[in-house]
Amino acid sequence: MEPQVLYRVCFGTSTPTSFQASFLNFRPALLHQHRRHRVLLHDYPAVVPQQESSVRGTYVQGLTDGDIYRLDIFEGNEYERRSVKIKVLEVEGNDAGQGNVEGAEVEVETYVWVAGKNKLEEREWDFEEFRREKMSSWIISSDEYSEVDEALRAGGDDPTGGRGVNGSITERLEGKKEEEVLESAV
Repeated sequence: MEPQVLYRVCFGTSTPTSFQASFLNFRPALLHQHRRHRVLLHDYPAVVPQQESSVRGTYVQGLTDGDIYRLDIFEGNEYERRSVKIKVLEVEGNDAGQGNVEGAEVEVETYVWVAGKNKLEEREWDFEEFRREKMSSWIISSDEYSEVDEALRAGGDDPTGGRGVNGSITERLEGKKEEEVLESAV
C-alpha cells in the first residue's frame, strides 16, 4: 500500500506529523506465488494466489491493533487478511524485477482478494500508473475512507479507545490545543 494511503487510513491524514510517521517502517518486499490484478471499474488492486508470479509490495513494521482495525474496515469484505511469507528486498530492482536481491523470509499478514476473479481485469495493476493518475484523489478526499471515519466517530469497537487521529480523545485534545493557542494570543 502506498504510504500516503496507509497514513490516511491509520492516522486520518495523508500527511502525518513526523512523530506519527516515525512509528512505521517501510521496506520493499516480494510476495511469491501471487499476482496483483486491477479490479474492474476501480482504481485499486487485488492480490490473488497464482503460481509462477510475484507481487512487489511493501513490508510495513510498527502497525498497532488500532491500525489493523482501521485497515480491516478499509479493505472491507472483498478481501481477507491472511498469513503469508514474503521476502524482504535488500536491493530493489526495476519494475520487471531485474536486479532484486532477496533477503530474509518473514511471515506477515496481507489482504487477499476473495470477491471473485470475475471482478478482476486480466491485466496486472500498475502501481506507477496509480501514482501518476489516481493517487491524488485517494490522499486528499475519497469515499473509500468514509467507513473507517464513521466507525471511529461512532466510538464502537475502536481498540485505540478514541486515541486515533479521528478518535474522541484526540478531538478533545485538539480542541484544548486550539483554546490554549487562542488564550496565548490574547
